[in-house]
Amino acid sequence: MEIFRRLIPIVFIFSILFSFQSSGQQKKWSLEECISYAIKNNIQVKQQELNAEFNQNTLFQSWINALPTLNGAASHSYSFGRALDESTYRFTKDTTIQSNNFYLSSSITLFNGLQTQNTIKQNKYNLLVAQKDVEKIKNDISLSISLAYLQILLNMELLEVSKSQLDITKQQIKRTSQLVEAGSLARGSLLEIQAQAASEELSIVNAENYLNISYLNLTQLLELETVSDFTILVPELPVPGEDFLIEQVNLIYKDAENVLPQIKSAEYSLRSSEIGLDIARGSRSPRISLQGSYSTRYSNIRQRLSISDDEFTFPIGVVEATGQPVVSFPQRITQMGDYPFGDQFKDNLAYGLTLNLSIPIFNGWQTNTAISNSKLSVLNSRYQLQYTKNLLYKEIQQAYADAVAALKKYRATEHAVSSMEESFRYTEQKFNVGLVNSVEYNTSKNQLTRTQSDLLQAKYEFIFKTKVLEFYRGNPLTL
Repeated sequence: MEIFRRLIPIVFIFSILFSFQSSGQQKKWSLEECISYAIKNNIQVKQQELNAEFNQNTLFQSWINALPTLNGAASHSYSFGRALDESTYRFTKDTTIQSNNFYLSSSITLFNGLQTQNTIKQNKYNLLVAQKDVEKIKNDISLSISLAYLQILLNMELLEVSKSQLDITKQQIKRTSQLVEAGSLARGSLLEIQAQAASEELSIVNAENYLNISYLNLTQLLELETVSDFTILVPELPVPGEDFLIEQVNLIYKDAENVLPQIKSAEYSLRSSEIGLDIARGSRSPRISLQGSYSTRYSNIRQRLSISDDEFTFPIGVVEATGQPVVSFPQRITQMGDYPFGDQFKDNLAYGLTLNLSIPIFNGWQTNTAISNSKLSVLNSRYQLQYTKNLLYKEIQQAYADAVAALKKYRATEHAVSSMEESFRYTEQKFNVGLVNSVEYNTSKNQLTRTQSDLLQAKYEFIFKTKVLEFYRGNPLTL
């Protein structure tokens, strides 16, 4: 027992160390992991996938509809009071009759203007449309995730800029305090620098809030329940070169037209509407179908009948003495007792085939209206395809123009930052020896901070637009 008492503190210490180690090894999400997780868990993607499954079921059903139908029916009935005796076809009184009927039927459409075959083709294209729509929404989510991810990286760097500026200000406060104590500067200069530090502390709080909001936006896109333990992987992000800008918009669009799902979806929708027009025209065609039936029945009051060779006469309506005609039968029918279920089932079997021909002549103008609407649907699908292509071309144009503008802004801001850093160092040196006041010092410092922020924004805007253009050409989104 003494050994166990000594081991308990050691185990406790190791458990604490292990928990700290685990918290230090917190998972960091890469962009690829975020995109994969979002696509797997996003509700809109799941809904679109369900729509694709629905179209898959519709296609399967259209295949099955081309097969013959087969239906069976069975009934058991009771009749009371006045009822028909099936053995003599005379009505009986105060008798309970039990009867069974069995029926089996099958039918197949031999020709209906190729509507069945065209329906299968149309449903194939509808399935392809649904599948491409799934890809489209996955692409949209991927772009949204990438933008949110880059926004976090931008806010991280902006926060670091704000912190570094506050560090510089704190150092300046220390130097200014020494100069004020030495009598080289007025106390007002120190107060102004301290006010500047308070303003920069507020900037840090705002930057932290922006960073937290950007984290919240990304976790909401990922459908995560909390953001407390969520962090992202910070990659090295060199500014892309200008090589891709050599490519013309037309070349980028040509690649995008061949790979992006929204174009394929619009093309498949057009093909589906064209086949829908063929289906509508098929309504004018005659229809040929084949039907078959197989049936039998049973009644508990039916009697087995025997036939004798004695000729007898059966009057129609009245007796022969009235002068009415009579029917003579060469045989006499007499009753013979019970008629078992199995024998009735076999003896009452009946079957047949029916070939049907239906020719549409006039159906309230429904066929012509359906054809006219199908033509309008084809025309609308063509417009939709052209609109989708035009929209994609405009998006590529805009992304290309934004990338060029962001690159120009980045290059110009690079020079501005370099100049502002040199100017601030010079202003700081003059401030330290009292050649400029705190207002000029703070103005120079604020200009440097704004320029650094502009540089970061231009950098990330340029990176995102280049990623979008690469994505349009079929390349995956990576950092």
